[in-house]
Amino acid sequence: MVHIRERFSTKPKLRVSLFAFLLLLVFSPGGDARLRRTRSVTPSTEDTVETYTKYYNYVELTGRLQSLAQKYPHIANLSSIGRSVQGRELWVMRITQDPNTDSPGKPKFKYVGNMHGDETVSRQVLVYLVEHLLTKYAEEPRISELVNNTDIYIMPSMNPDGFEKSVEGDCSGENGGRNNAKNLDLNRSFPDQFDGTTVNSDSVPEVMAVIRWIQEKKFVLSGNLHGGTVVASYPFDDSASHQQQGHYSQSEDDSLFRYLALVYSSNHPVMKTGQPNCPDAMEEKFKDGITNGANWYDVPGGMQDYNYLYGNCLEITMELSCCKYPFAAQLHNEWDLNRESLVAYIEKVHIGVRGYVKEALNGAALTNVSIVVTGIHHNLTTGKYGDYYRLLLPGTYNITAVATGYTPMTVYSVQVLEGKATECNFTLAPLVSEAAGSTTTHFIPSTDEPNIPTTTSASFSNSTQTRVFPSEVNSPPLPEHLPIQPQVFRHHNYADMELFLRKYSSEFPSIVHLYSVGRSVEQRELYVMVISDNPTVHEHGEPEFKYVANMHGNEVVGRELMLNLIEYLCHNYGTDPEVTKLVNNTRIHIMPSMNPDGYEASTEGDVKGTKGRNNSNNFDLNRNFPDQFATITDSRQPETVAVMNWLKSNPFVLSANLHGGSLVVNYPYDDDKKGVSQYSPSPDDKVFQQVSRAYSQENPLMHNGHPCEELYPDEYFEDGITNGAQWYNVPGGMQDWNYLNTNCFEVTIELGCVKYPLARDLPQYWEQNRRSLLQFIHQVHHGIKGTVSDSRDGTGIPNATISVEGIDHNVTTAHTGDYWRLLVPGTYSITASAHGYKSVRTYATVQKDGVEVVDFRLTRVHSDSNGQPIEGPQPTKNPSDKEFESLIKDLSLGQGLEKLVRDTATEKSFRYQRYKELSAFLRGLTLNFPQITSLHSLGQSVEFRTIWALEISNKPGEAEPSEPKIRFVAGIHGNAPVGTELLLEFAACLCINYGKNPAITRLVNETRIVIVPSINPDGREQSVEKQCTSTQGLANAHGKDLDTDFFGNASQRVVESQPETRAMMDLILDKGYTLSVALDGGALVATYPYDKPVQSVENEGTLKYLASVYANNHPKMHLGTGCSNNGQIGNIPDGVMRAAERLSHMGSMKDFSMDFGHCPEITVYTGCCLYPPAEQLATLWAENKKPLLSMLVEVHKGVRGVVRDKSGKPIVGAIIVLNGGVRVFTVEGGYFHALLAPGNHNIEAVADGYQQQRQEVVVSSYEAANSLIIEFDMDNNIFGLPREFVVASAAASMTALVVTACIIWCVCAAKSNRQKDGFHRLRQHRDDYEDEIRLTSMGSKKSLLAHEFQDESESDEETLYANKI
Repeated sequence: MVHIRERFSTKPKLRVSLFAFLLLLVFSPGGDARLRRTRSVTPSTEDTVETYTKYYNYVELTGRLQSLAQKYPHIANLSSIGRSVQGRELWVMRITQDPNTDSPGKPKFKYVGNMHGDETVSRQVLVYLVEHLLTKYAEEPRISELVNNTDIYIMPSMNPDGFEKSVEGDCSGENGGRNNAKNLDLNRSFPDQFDGTTVNSDSVPEVMAVIRWIQEKKFVLSGNLHGGTVVASYPFDDSASHQQQGHYSQSEDDSLFRYLALVYSSNHPVMKTGQPNCPDAMEEKFKDGITNGANWYDVPGGMQDYNYLYGNCLEITMELSCCKYPFAAQLHNEWDLNRESLVAYIEKVHIGVRGYVKEALNGAALTNVSIVVTGIHHNLTTGKYGDYYRLLLPGTYNITAVATGYTPMTVYSVQVLEGKATECNFTLAPLVSEAAGSTTTHFIPSTDEPNIPTTTSASFSNSTQTRVFPSEVNSPPLPEHLPIQPQVFRHHNYADMELFLRKYSSEFPSIVHLYSVGRSVEQRELYVMVISDNPTVHEHGEPEFKYVANMHGNEVVGRELMLNLIEYLCHNYGTDPEVTKLVNNTRIHIMPSMNPDGYEASTEGDVKGTKGRNNSNNFDLNRNFPDQFATITDSRQPETVAVMNWLKSNPFVLSANLHGGSLVVNYPYDDDKKGVSQYSPSPDDKVFQQVSRAYSQENPLMHNGHPCEELYPDEYFEDGITNGAQWYNVPGGMQDWNYLNTNCFEVTIELGCVKYPLARDLPQYWEQNRRSLLQFIHQVHHGIKGTVSDSRDGTGIPNATISVEGIDHNVTTAHTGDYWRLLVPGTYSITASAHGYKSVRTYATVQKDGVEVVDFRLTRVHSDSNGQPIEGPQPTKNPSDKEFESLIKDLSLGQGLEKLVRDTATEKSFRYQRYKELSAFLRGLTLNFPQITSLHSLGQSVEFRTIWALEISNKPGEAEPSEPKIRFVAGIHGNAPVGTELLLEFAACLCINYGKNPAITRLVNETRIVIVPSINPDGREQSVEKQCTSTQGLANAHGKDLDTDFFGNASQRVVESQPETRAMMDLILDKGYTLSVALDGGALVATYPYDKPVQSVENEGTLKYLASVYANNHPKMHLGTGCSNNGQIGNIPDGVMRAAERLSHMGSMKDFSMDFGHCPEITVYTGCCLYPPAEQLATLWAENKKPLLSMLVEVHKGVRGVVRDKSGKPIVGAIIVLNGGVRVFTVEGGYFHALLAPGNHNIEAVADGYQQQRQEVVVSSYEAANSLIIEFDMDNNIFGLPREFVVASAAASMTALVVTACIIWCVCAAKSNRQKDGFHRLRQHRDDYEDEIRLTSMGSKKSLLAHEFQDESESDEETLYANKI
């Protein structure tokens, strides 16, 4: 999208009209003449040597500046850009070589001082700076170079009226003078991005003059000098919420602004400390002496934001002194403090990229060309000489020049280095006009060979990149309103289609991006062409649209129409208003052929046949998707899998699936529960009818409703549309899957009665459908759209739910919080909700044309009115913590993790490694990366092979209880060695990229990673490659399946545990693990506890969620396609299942980790073949690298914290109860960390001798763990009663017991003589008595032993199951 900021206001009419009035004044002829007026300078005898001992009032300032301009006319020119309310001139000193002429190649810089009249230090230091630059010119090479190559403008006072009112020595501004003579704050009077214009222009002539100045000069860099503290502040100065303080309002160039602010602060001896120590705010501190403006305090209508948003210019605000108007005796010191900063900051106008944009025909300079840097949504435009200056930090950038009427040009991989700017020039060729029936292009004569078309080139530094446009013949241009139509119509086989796509990708790189979503059975690419003004990325707020054609290989009209559409959009962009608007505001994806194999088998002239309809495996792709009513038992085809992955990776809004064989638009649902032909409406039936009619109404033959009377005389479709199931049932169709599983509304369009028409008929298909194809794209811009954001910091909330009352179908927000919801005209109740936030409901009225913008700002639950958490101590976050939290968020959203996968690619020739090679590989890692690795033995196998554990951390071997600890294990079954190889490569990837990739470095620094690549090395040695189902090597050398040998209770163990099992049990019982991931083979699924048959699983939501994170990041697993070799075909929702449902058994490692290690473990089955050929390892690594990395990210989520008492002493061994069930324990330092599924959770903390604590926490799917501090009070209750009451009651009870005992003793003593007489009779039966005692005793011992090791957590069903086996 062309990056023009759209802002909405609560008072749009008033503010728009005011802003329009402002613009009228800004660009009025009188204003321009006034701006260019140069004041005559009268000779002065005033001495030009500065004394630094006094402030200059207006008359003295004027005289001083005039004197300097007269003395240095070759480099100085004094002029006024306007007048203040009271008629004082707004003087500007221009300092550059030849200051009376404008010449290209010199970036323009400005300083503005004294905007607040009583902040006076800036006024004086800028006068001193003027003198410094003029007097040191030709003396100091640094100053000479700066003046010769920079166009410097210095305005000492923007508010001369306010200065005259101010009083020297007034540090806090109590005497007035801050505002202008109309009592308006000039730094609250500029048009604001959030509020528009709120000030009458007549009241702020100073602001209007500066706006005219900014618009005409196209400054590159600027500084606005203030006073009241000591700090450099950078944009944005306010936010949409206008939260008074603490809201970081980030611009697109945030990193660059931070750098520029640091340049000033780091050269200022006081500012760089970050501690101004101002008397009225001693506690105020600024890290490194810089701050984001809005984060400090909200300033709507500020000048620095206006410069950035509307003036091509980057500006920061420098606060120079604690005292606003200090006594003149301080001026020399202030100059000394700021001199180096002022000069160093000007020098930064020369960083980044600079160059010229010229016209290809005559070399003329092109003005107002947009310079677009990929990934930074802030553009600037060229000046009157076609020159531009784009400040950038060192790095590699793709830069595009875009101008209406010209073909955009992109230069790739522009290297920006520290120091001087890289030169990057553009030459743009005009777009082409074509006459009907002929192929035309411009012919650009060359000086050497007039008959050779000129290339359009972009050059930077000393190299040139050339883009060659196709040669064409001259023809008279058509009127602009007539779009250029495709000229060549033919059937394109696969090779022809591929060349066509590559050609357009090369010729129109600024609006076109070609990629493949996968391959067909016969390995043909499934190409997609994206057409948009920023085609490689999803732009916030811009909807994604797609066309998919040729799903049935012999239905070819859609395939050719898509190629025609690509040609039409490319050639008309920039000249045709409709096309330009669509391309600028929509990201259009076009897949010309989903079934290229079928196409190659088809035959031209086929009217209603089936040859080539299916793919190469003879499956109908439009019956191959999961269905809501029917079970699809056919194996999922590669084309289907690729498209499903594609759809889940992009936030598509609207789509059409192009077919042939009839002439109608068919909308969901395609089938129903009964499987009969009857109307099967979706919840959005009205929307589907609306978008279907939008297509059919532009195609008269289709809209007529009698499409194929010769072939199907009885077929009639009212308005040319039909409900799919009413026409005929299609289980497993793509359009229904789109609607039910993504945010995308898809219809199926039948384009003609003949499936494979003759080539000569293709032009008429284009003519019949071209308007329909465009009109259907327009439909993506109907309904409502907006952003769901966090009220606390304004960041977008991904996966928030948008629900419409009365319509049982929700959509969710994309990664940056933006959403689109198609609706028919009407008024709706709309609700936005998200985990951990309070839902918000509002009403919206959808008009017939256009889209209604509905934004939501959600407040976190258990937060105050400002969105901040309430109650209890809160952990202090240092900047490093915040950076890491930002990293976790970046890696959890959008393409962050995908980018990390690409950026950490390593060269690897994959092969299987036996035990000796594995051991050598692990030792090699420790030798090459000793600072982050530690290798130790867990034990030995039956055949005395070492079971290795590799720790990767920035402090390997050291206990770091505050960091999460994750365990990766593989090879428990020796016949499934893929996991072993994946973990070895994973370890190498982490080590090699440590210190090189910032994300990997930070993850390793913040995590303790333990990798056990082979639990069963003996079995591994016995297994055989290319055996997909063999059990050879599954067990250890004793023939024991190790995953049935993990028992924590002796009562469950029949024989002694295996040595491999004991080694792993010891590792698991070494508490402190947060998560464990085990890799196995023979299936394609992620399983979660338990393996044993239990009726319910505590915390199942979290366990299932963890497994789904792995599956969702795997390109195939999340589709739930299963494996044909184990009967699990398409029956695994989201590729995740409880382990017992797959293969129930006792004694699993996963269950032991849960019950005794208190650590959740998921088992991932990485592929259907247990031991695939080594050639497949590279593919398996590519599929599993992202999921493995996602686990490293996921282990940092959930909830973490520290438990301590009121004195701050950490409490070790406290129990953290999650949702009333699962327990974790605090470790050394009182730390704990528990993973939880996104949502609200109850946390209880229990420790002996302390009062129980409860908290409710909110866990996000994309944010780092909530950090808690739980403080215990001493427990003054005993059995829930006050301690004093219990002690008194106990004393009374003891007294009563003593008295009772005395009475009983006396009674017993009196009876003892009588009992002795009968004792001899008892002894006569002694033998019988002892036998009875013995039997009773044996029974008692037996009972005791039977229960000695019983696990009370087990159910009766488990015990019964254990006894049976």
